[in-house]
Amino acid sequence: MSQGVVRAIHGLIVDVDFDDDMPAVNELIDVSNDQSSQLLVNSLEKGSRAICLNVNADSTIQKGMVVNTSGKSIEIPVDKQLIGRVVDALCRPIDGQPPIDEKNVKHRNIFLAPKNNHTFASADVEILETGIKVIDFFTPFVKGRKIGVIGGAGVGKTVLIMELMHNIAKSGSGMSFFAGIGERIREGQELYETLKSSKLLDNTCMFFGQMDQNPVQRMLVGLSAVTLAEYFRDEHKKDILFFADNMYRYVQANNEVSTILDQVPSQGGYEPTIFSDVKSIEDRLSSTDEGSITSIQTIYVPADDLSDPAVQMIQHELDAVIVLSRSVAEQGIRPAVDLLRTNSSLLSPDIVGERHYILSLQVQALIQKYESLKGIIAIIGESELSAADRSDYAKAKKLIEFFSQHMFVMERQNAAKGEYYSREETLKGIEEIIV
Repeated sequence: MSQGVVRAIHGLIVDVDFDDDMPAVNELIDVSNDQSSQLLVNSLEKGSRAICLNVNADSTIQKGMVVNTSGKSIEIPVDKQLIGRVVDALCRPIDGQPPIDEKNVKHRNIFLAPKNNHTFASADVEILETGIKVIDFFTPFVKGRKIGVIGGAGVGKTVLIMELMHNIAKSGSGMSFFAGIGERIREGQELYETLKSSKLLDNTCMFFGQMDQNPVQRMLVGLSAVTLAEYFRDEHKKDILFFADNMYRYVQANNEVSTILDQVPSQGGYEPTIFSDVKSIEDRLSSTDEGSITSIQTIYVPADDLSDPAVQMIQHELDAVIVLSRSVAEQGIRPAVDLLRTNSSLLSPDIVGERHYILSLQVQALIQKYESLKGIIAIIGESELSAADRSDYAKAKKLIEFFSQHMFVMERQNAAKGEYYSREETLKGIEEIIV
C-alpha cells in the first residue's frame, strides 16, 4: 500500500500526487476522511500524479487530504442475491430493501471480461418470438444476437423495450437484465412496477444509473450490469436477455467525463475514445459455449439525425436495427416503426425460412411503392392511378395498419387490451393482405 496527497480538485476530477509506487489505471484509492471517499484512477501523468474520478461526487474531499491505494479496482458482488433487486453502479440497493450480504460471496472486476470469454457460432439458430408483428416480421430476434431500437425523443423507445421485456421474458426460461443508463427516473419506476405486477421481477436483475446521477456513475452502470450477466452466463450456464436503455447515454456519460478531463474531442464533438468506449461494452455482450447473451438496446438519436457519429458507431455493433420515426408516431401508429429504414442481417432464408423471406421482399416492395405514390397522389389524386397502382397502394395502407398493435405495458394508459401475435399469425395475416 502506498500513500498520496490530494493536490487539486476540479469538480469530479481529483489530482493526487504519490511519492512511492503509483496506483494502476482503474484502481480504487481511498481518501482518509470521515466518509472514506473512493477515487477511481483514470490516468497517470509524469511526475507521479494520478488523475482520478470522484465516483460518488463527494464534496467533503479537500486539498491536502491523504489517500491510500487499495490494490483493487471496482469489484461488485456476483451472487443470486441480486436476482429481483434494483441496484446502482456499485451494487448498492436502491429498492428500499436490505443491503447485499457480501460475506463469502464472489466479486468480479467490472473492467475485466472473463478469461474464458470466447464466442461461438451456434449450429442451431433459435428465434425468440416477441409477439410484436412488425418486429417478428422485419427484425426477427435470434438468440445470442444484438438488436437496437433507434429513435429520437418521445417516439416510444422505452415503451417498446418494456413491451419486449414483458413478452420475451414471460415466455423464456432464462434470466433478464436491465441496465438503465442516463434515462428518466419515472421510466425506471414504471418498469419496476410493470415487472412486479407481471411477476417477472423474481427472474430479473436491474441496474440503474439515471440522469440525476453524476456521469461517472452513468458511465459505470452498464459495465456493472454486463459483469453480473457474464457471471450467470458462465457460472450458472444461463441464457441471458440483456436490455439496455439507453446506449447513447452511455456514450454521452463518457463524453461528459472526457470534457471535464479536457480531452480534445473527435468527430462530432464526442470523446476521442468513443470507439473503444462502445467496443468495451458491446464485445462483452457475447455468447460462449456455457450460455448466451441476447441484447436489446435503445439508442437515442439527437435531433433525429441518424447520421450522428455516436449513433453510427453503436449501429455497427448490431445485427438488427429497429428505427422509430417521428412522422409515423404523429400518425398515431404504435409502435412507430419506419418500415423502410428498419433492417436486419438476420432476415435471410437460412434463418427465417423461404416463406418468411419472400414475404418480406414483397412487403418491402409494396411499402417502397406506397412512398413513391404518395407524392403523385397529393398532386393528381388516387383516382387517377392505374388499377394496378391503386391495388398496390391499398395493400400497402392495409399493411401499415396491420403492423400497428396495442401494447400490454400501455393498458392502463390507453384502456386498450394488449395484443400478442405469434409469428405464424403474422405471416398468415400478411399473406391475406397481399395475395
